Order: sequence, then C-alpha cells, then structure tokens
Amino acid sequence: MTLHAPEQTLDLELAAERAHLETSRAALRRMRERAEALFATGDKVAGDAYTAEQLGRHMARRVKELADDPTTPLFFGRLDFGGTADGRHSGGTADSRHSGDAEPDDIVGVYHVGRRHVTDDLGEPLVLDWRAPVSRSFYRASARDPQGVATRRRFGFSSGLLTSFEDEHLDRGEELGTASRILTAEIERPRVGPMRDIVATIQPEQDELVRADLADSICVQGAPGTGKTAVGLHRAAYLLYLHRERLRRSGILIVGPNRAFLSYIAAVLPALGEVEVEQATVEDLVARVPVRAVDDPAVATVKHDARMAEVLRRAVDAHIGTPAEPIMVSDGSFRWRIGLDPLHRVVDETRREGLPYATGRERVRARVVGLLQRQAEARRAESPSDAWLRRMGKAKPVTAFLDTVWPALTPDGLLHRLWSDADVLATAAGGLLDAEEQALLLGHAGPGGRPGPEDAETGGASAGGPQRAGTDRRRGSAATGTKLGRTPKATKWTAADAVLIDEAAGLIERPAGFGHVVVDEAQDLSPMQCRAIARRSEHGSITLLGDLAQGTAPWAATDWRESLTHLGKPDATVVPLSVGFRVPAAVVAFANRLLPALAVDVPAAESLRRDGTLDVRTVEDLTAATVAEVHAALAHDGSVGVIAADDTVDRLRAALSGAGVETATADDVETAARVTVVPATLVKGLEYDHVVVVEPAAIVAAEPRGLHRLYVVLTRAVSRLAVLHRDPLPVPLAG
Repeated sequence: MTLHAPEQTLDLELAAERAHLETSRAALRRMRERAEALFATGDKVAGDAYTAEQLGRHMARRVKELADDPTTPLFFGRLDFGGTADGRHSGGTADSRHSGDAEPDDIVGVYHVGRRHVTDDLGEPLVLDWRAPVSRSFYRASARDPQGVATRRRFGFSSGLLTSFEDEHLDRGEELGTASRILTAEIERPRVGPMRDIVATIQPEQDELVRADLADSICVQGAPGTGKTAVGLHRAAYLLYLHRERLRRSGILIVGPNRAFLSYIAAVLPALGEVEVEQATVEDLVARVPVRAVDDPAVATVKHDARMAEVLRRAVDAHIGTPAEPIMVSDGSFRWRIGLDPLHRVVDETRREGLPYATGRERVRARVVGLLQRQAEARRAESPSDAWLRRMGKAKPVTAFLDTVWPALTPDGLLHRLWSDADVLATAAGGLLDAEEQALLLGHAGPGGRPGPEDAETGGASAGGPQRAGTDRRRGSAATGTKLGRTPKATKWTAADAVLIDEAAGLIERPAGFGHVVVDEAQDLSPMQCRAIARRSEHGSITLLGDLAQGTAPWAATDWRESLTHLGKPDATVVPLSVGFRVPAAVVAFANRLLPALAVDVPAAESLRRDGTLDVRTVEDLTAATVAEVHAALAHDGSVGVIAADDTVDRLRAALSGAGVETATADDVETAARVTVVPATLVKGLEYDHVVVVEPAAIVAAEPRGLHRLYVVLTRAVSRLAVLHRDPLPVPLAG
C-alpha cells in the first residue's frame, strides 16, 4: 500500500531514491565512456586486423547499448528481499551481487529494477536488468506468493524526474495489483510518436510469455489492447539477454505487416539496449524480384493457396531427367567412359536424398567426377590431383550430362515458364488446381474465373502451348496483373509472384535461418507467406502474435493451428490474452458488437479501464465535423489519429491543413505533429490516445472483409473514441 509515515520521512526516502538515480546515471555514463575509450583504441590492442575489426564491432554495439535517455527512467521498481533496507545491496551469493542471476529464493537485500544492468566502478550492481532472474519477482510476486519479497516499490516519474513512490508490503499481505495508481498512470499515460517499452507495467500473465524458453514456439491470440505486440518484442529482448552469443550468431527477426508498423515499434528494443535485431515485412523477405504489377484478387487468392507449394515442387522435380546414353570424358591422356547403369544410380540416389535442387545438381557432378576418379586411380595406381578433379567437373561431357538430367534453374525462370506454358502448368498442377484456376494463373480467365474472349479461338487454358504462350508474353494479362516479358528479368511481377519465387528459391537453395522469429499481425499471413517465414525459422523458434478477429486479407486465418502448421510449428502452444489494459471498456464494448458477424472463434475482449469516452454521432458535413473534433481533441494531452477510408484521406488532410492543423502520415513517427491521418488499411497495430473514425460505412464498403477492418479501426483508441457518420452505421454496430 502507499506508505503512511511522517512527511519528513517520506521526503528523506524520496531524496535517497533520487540520489540513487543520480548515482546510477553517473555510473552508466562512466560505463559508456569506458566502452568509447576501448572502441577508440581497439585497433592498438588487437593482435591482428581481424581481431581489431571484431573488437571494433563489439565495442560499437556496446556503446549503442549503453546509451541513456534522460527522459526515460533508468529504474522503475525496487525489491526488498528482507535484508538491509537502506537502499544498498546486502550481499547474498557472488552471482547475485554482480549480475542478479541467482534465483529469488537465494536472495537477500535491496535491488532496483530497470531497463538495463548498471554497475558501479567495483562491479557492484546499482540497477538490475529487468530480465534477470531476480527481477522476475517484481512481476510475479504477490501477497499469496511473495517469493521472498518483503516490499515491492514502484516509482512515479515525469520527464525522467523521480516524483513519487508506492510500496506494497507483500509480507504483510498488502498487494495493490491493478489498483496501483503509479501502475495505472503509466499504462494510461498519453503518448505521441513511436511505441514505448512496457517493462514497468508487464503483468504476470504477460511475463510468463516473455520468459518462455527459447526452444518453445508460442502463439498469442491477443484481443485489442492486451499488449501482444509488447509481449513479442519483450520476449525477443529477454531471449537476447539469456542466449546472447547464440542469438548474436543466428539472429532474431521481427516480421510486421507494413513499414508504418515497423516504424512505430522500431524504438522499443533499442530503448532496452538491444540494437541488433532485424525488422522486416514479408514483402522485404521475399524481395528477389521488383514488384511492378498488381494481381486481381481472385488470382492473388490462388497464388497464395497452400497448394501452390506442391505445384512448384512438381515443377522443379520435372526438370530432373533420365540418363539416355553413356558419357566419354578425356583428360588429354586417357578417355574415360561411364556407362548408363552407374549414371542411373547417381541420379536416382541423389533424387532420393531430397536435397535442395541446386545442391542435388552439384552432388550429381561430384559423384560423376568420383566415378572418373576411381577409374583414374585404378589405371594409374595413384590419386589424381585436385586440379584434375576440378577440370573433370567442368569438362564439356560432364556439364552436358548435367544440363540434360539436372539442368540449372533460377526461381524466377521457373515461375516464368509456369505462367507462360499451359502444358507445363497443367503437368505441375494436375489434380491440384482445376481448369479455371489454371486459366486464372495463365491470364486467360475473365471475370469470375471464366475464360475470356481471347481464349475462344484457342480453346481455353488447357488447349494452349508454346505458341500461345509467346502471344501471352507479348500481350501480358490484365487478369493476373503479371506482365510476362520474353525473359524473367523483363517480366512485371506481382507481390504474390514474389512469394512464389521465394518458395521456388527455397526448393532450389536452402536459405539462411534465424534463431528466433517474432511475427506480428500474423492473422493476415497467407499459407504461402507462412511458408516463407518457416524457411527462415526451420531450426529456430517463433513467437506468433495476432487476433483472428482482425483478419482483413482474403486468405486471413480462421484457425491458428492451420497457420502454425504452415509455419512448421504445429505443436506450438496457443495462449489467449483477452484482458486489456490500454483500450477503455466503453470502446471495447462498442467494438465487440461486431464480433458475432466476424465468424471467428475468439474470446471477447475485456478491459480493466473504466475511464475514457465514446462519442458516436450523426453529422451532416463529415469534413467540417472532423476538423472540429480534431480541434477539440487537441485540448487534451496525447496523440490524435484520424482514420478513414483510403480514398478520403487526402481530402481530410487538406481540410485539416487549411484549418491550421499540422498533420503527419503513419510513416512519420518522428514528427512533432500530434495529429496523424491514417488510411484504414494501414492502421493495424497502431494506437492513438484520441481516435476520430470517419464514416464507418465507407470503411466497410471498401473491401470484402470490411467489418473486420472496422473492428481494427475501432480498437485503436486508448483514451477517447469519436465516431462520425452521415450514412447509417453498419447493422452489427447499430444493433
């Protein structure tokens, strides 16, 4: 409970905590200065150029990790394990004194918990990293299970200045929980700009997910405002703390739905001292070809279907041929012959090994050279030189044989041939895709998947062949969006093509993977996009984050088990988070009216916040009402988000600018503008203190899964939501 003591005692305690903060900041500054000095002199102490380069990289990273933001609290809590209570550390094991790595049951003394580990000049800890085992008790200790904690203290800050503190005497059965005024103020604090970390407010159920073992893959079905994104990011930071060297080699990847989202979350991990985590969209991952065309939705849906993986596998396998004749190879002194039977064995054995296609081609080459080597050894009674072996591998008869039975492939070349040759596609897709689906892929389907007028003369997709394919390459296809040039490089590929080319690349060459992958807004991943991520986490684990109710893509997931199977983690644990701390209860209840119409089986969101406002009203002039609402919102602290159908955003921005209101776009996370005008299609994962939703009916009408999009839009507000409409509200909302 809040301390009740003479005012003078409280002032002395507050002064002592402020002094500890200043001492800790000074110590962190010295730690950074030492790192900078080592960085500056590393080339002089290193034994060689390679060591100097490695040391330089390490120290540059260390300097970044030790950066201090004076507006951000260096510590946010304190744990008293029953030792001395004067703010100093009373000892315990050597490990506990220096790193906080001992388990809570073995600890005594007082520890400040913060965003990173800070030590004095003797190596004694002034601040323990929030990820240390000792710090776990800050999040999980309770009156029922104190975990050795006598007192848990939370600190209140304003612009980096320590202003207050609040104690819970767990050993006396006192526990505030969500009634903590400091905890509540931190959760509800208005924000402008990028997303912040939540290390000061992590709840026990979130902490359990954050500290999950590296080997475990987990899926978080998180309702709006439950902190699922923060859980994923903080789990990445925790794993880097626990497995730093291992994950520094293999890496951690954060996958987000779009660039705006990645910009929004980009500051979280650096604020926790983690500066070497890769962030990308799925489009970034599969960017092997430039995307210069757009698919018709029906075509894109087929291309993203899981069946396309088998179509491509068959297309690759179809290139493996059968030896037709022996080969003769001369080395200048002798002519060596390899008969049909051993050549058949080489190809068959390699095929059975299931290697990536390019690896298999080189394996066939090596085995053919091995057959030549054995003949040479038998004839000469000695092993030929490495130069001889390399020359044999490049000999024309060997390369000609390879080009016949295992020709070289490129991913874009493979797809170009599929899209341009109806017979090749029919062979690969037989029994998987029906005639209409094949016609869509070839560009011979008109609206509704039926053959278009240009197909009448040739008999539709199945009657084509190389001659018609040549015509298609010149003409291109309005149905598919893919504009086939005469070569893969000249082709205008679509985003869905890029995903398929990446799949083909995975069949040809095995891509490098990451030790852990965090995937946010995963409900909108198609099966083929899931496979692209799976190839990058084959030997690592994943944290999958999303909300089935927020699925807006044509192929949006309706069951996490299916997505997890495509991601290669079918046994991952699915954990629901339904209790939110950010979105007010009135806003959640309003958005929940849509759930019955969304056809997904998810628990309804709940909120512990009873503050906030909801204002739904009919207006005559949407633009004027929006400008007035924004002016009213600016009277409050925090950010303002204006969300509307995509085709009305420019008009609203112009009107606000004309009214003297500076605005930003979703990508402008560093701008000082408090007002952001965001298209409904880009707002997923973002949040604003005050949200103005303009014409819900237009948002719903703009796309097939418009009600799902509206659910996303309505749950972006963390304090106040205003819904302005001229047309009637969608039926589920009105009801």
